Amino acid sequence: MAQSPQLDRVISLIRARATAPRKSLEEDRVSYETMLSALTMDDDISTERIGAGGVPAEWIAAPGANPTVVMLYLHGGGYVLGSMRTHRIMLAHLAKACQGKVLGLDYRLAPENPFPAPVDDTLAAYRWLLAQGYDHRKVVLAGDSAGGGLVVAAMVAMRYVGEPLPAAGVCLSPWVDMEATGQSFVTNAAADPSVAKDRILRMAGLYLAGKPPQAPLASPIHADLRGLPPLFVQVGSIETLLDDARALTARAQAAGVSVELEVWEDMPHVWQHFAPILPEAQHAIARIGEFVRKYV
Repeated sequence: MAQSPQLDRVISLIRARATAPRKSLEEDRVSYETMLSALTMDDDISTERIGAGGVPAEWIAAPGANPTVVMLYLHGGGYVLGSMRTHRIMLAHLAKACQGKVLGLDYRLAPENPFPAPVDDTLAAYRWLLAQGYDHRKVVLAGDSAGGGLVVAAMVAMRYVGEPLPAAGVCLSPWVDMEATGQSFVTNAAADPSVAKDRILRMAGLYLAGKPPQAPLASPIHADLRGLPPLFVQVGSIETLLDDARALTARAQAAGVSVELEVWEDMPHVWQHFAPILPEAQHAIARIGEFVRKYV
């Protein structure tokens, strides 16, 4: 499929943010929100702030949503950035595509709350959903970048503690290796407009706070993935995290997990964010919806 003319605009937006000087983590957090605040949300979306097992969260629903189907969504941002303010618009598009409700989780961020705080928060919110009467067979865990890795880590943790697993997992441009060993960090370094190896390693250091980078619940590429539900992975061909997605897929397949990997030509990191203006993002989210509806 030929690139849309909007893609150049999106890559320019991403590159401008990545290259702008920032002196502090707080400035980095604000610039992430500022970049995505230019996008608009459809008027027919309803939102509600709640506490999910003590974790701040937000319900997002579109008209006609099946009230029994839930996507528990874990935002990206290297475990140090991101919130429902950065992800609300993308989750609105996901809610429409999946024809269910999305519960976006504002899990605790590093360095204020390092590993394993996001894993703990995800388990708390998932247990809260089950306590509210939601059927685990109607729940899908989804996330992007760090959140995509957290999807896998959280499901491994759920299996460890004996919780019933969700129906499926969706990982967008997942970050699953705290050591950034993928060769695509080299081969795609010039093409990727946002994710550089040195930046990833700095975020990993803040998240790990001295814990080993090969800890399975931090780098799920090192986890035992046996028994996990079906996974759906999307990644762009120009991403430095391309090999993370490939390695996760290979690791899951070796463990007997059903996994679908889609590599989207010329797409940047988490291009799905730009669904209001980017046709490729709309198409990718439609594919996510098809996958989710197949399993719930």
